[in-house]
Amino acid sequence: MESTTHKNRVVVSLLILVGFTLTALPLSVFSQEETSTTSDAENVLQKEVQATQHTDVSSPYSVDILDGDQIIGDFVVGPGKVELSLNPGESKTVELIVTNRIGKLKAFSFEIEDASGSDDPSSAVVLLGEDRGPYTLKDYIHIPNMKFELGHNERAHIPVTISLPVDAEPGGRYGSVLVSTVSRDAAFDDEEGTSPSSAILSRIGTLFFITTPGSSDVEGELVSFETVPDKSFFLEGPIDFGLVYENTGSVHVNPYGEIHITNIAGEEVGFIELDPWFALPQSLRTREISWDRELLIGRYKAVALINRGYDDIVDEVSVTFWVIPWKLVAGVFVGLFFFFLIIRFVVTRFEFKRK
Repeated sequence: MESTTHKNRVVVSLLILVGFTLTALPLSVFSQEETSTTSDAENVLQKEVQATQHTDVSSPYSVDILDGDQIIGDFVVGPGKVELSLNPGESKTVELIVTNRIGKLKAFSFEIEDASGSDDPSSAVVLLGEDRGPYTLKDYIHIPNMKFELGHNERAHIPVTISLPVDAEPGGRYGSVLVSTVSRDAAFDDEEGTSPSSAILSRIGTLFFITTPGSSDVEGELVSFETVPDKSFFLEGPIDFGLVYENTGSVHVNPYGEIHITNIAGEEVGFIELDPWFALPQSLRTREISWDRELLIGRYKAVALINRGYDDIVDEVSVTFWVIPWKLVAGVFVGLFFFFLIIRFVVTRFEFKRK
C-alpha cells in the first residue's frame, strides 16, 4: 500500500514538473522576442534621428563619394570661371563642384563678392569684399544653403542661380562665389550668415562673367609686346615675352592669337599659339609666354598677332633680340687667347728666312 502511494506521488510530481516546464518555455521565448523587438525599434529610431540630424547640417546638396581614400590636404572648387549671356528678367542655374580632399570632415561656407579689373597689368581680377563694384553682380546670385559640411573624399554639387532684373541694362556684370573652409565648431552657430568666430583656413573662388546683349561699348587693343625683362641681349634661353592688353570698354573681352619667331635669315624657328584670356572692363591685363629652343644664337625677331576678341580685329607688334650664349662666347675667347699665344710663341722662337 505504501509502495503504491509512493509511486503515485512520483507520477504526480513528474506531471507537475512537466506542466511547469511547458508553461514557462513559451513565456521565456515570447519574452526574448519582445525584448529583441523593442531593442531593434529603439536602434532604428536612433539611426533615423542621427540621419535626420546629419542631413539637416551636412548634406543640403547632392553628394558623391569618390573612389579611393588618398589624402591630399586640400579642397577643389570648379569650374574656375562661368561665362553666361542673360537677357533682362532671365534666370539660369549652373552647378559648382566642391571636393573635400583634406582628410577629415570639414565645414564650408559661401561668400559672394563683386569683381573688377585693375590698372596693374599683373592683377587680373580684384575682389571687392563688402564693397559694390561698378559692374555689380552680388545681388543677382543666389545659393540655397550658404553653409554645409562635407566628409573626406566627398564631392558636393552646388546649384547657383543667376537672375537679372527686368530693367537690366546692356553690358557686363562681374563677381565671384568664394568657398571657404571654417572650423566645424563655429560653422553653424550663427544662422544670420555672418562670419564664424574661427579663422578661415583658405578660400577658392569661381568667377562669374555675365553679359546682357544690347548696345554696349566694346573696345580694347594690344598696347605692348616685349621681352621679359625688357632688353635686347640674352646669354641663353628660354626667352620670356610679355603682352599687355588694355580694355577700355564696358564689357570683358577674350583676346587670343599667336607669336611667330624668325632668325637672322628670315626662317621661322618658333611658333607659339595663345589661347584666349580675359580682360575686364577699364583694366590692363598681362599675358606672359616662355619660348625655349636648343642652340639659340644670333638675332631673332618675334611678331605677335593678337585678335582683340571682337570684330575680328588683329593687332601686330614685333620685338627684336639677340642671343649670345655665354659658354660659346667664353669658348671663343679662350680659343682666340690660346691661338694668339701659339702664334706669339712661334714668332718669337723661330726665325723665318727667305731662300
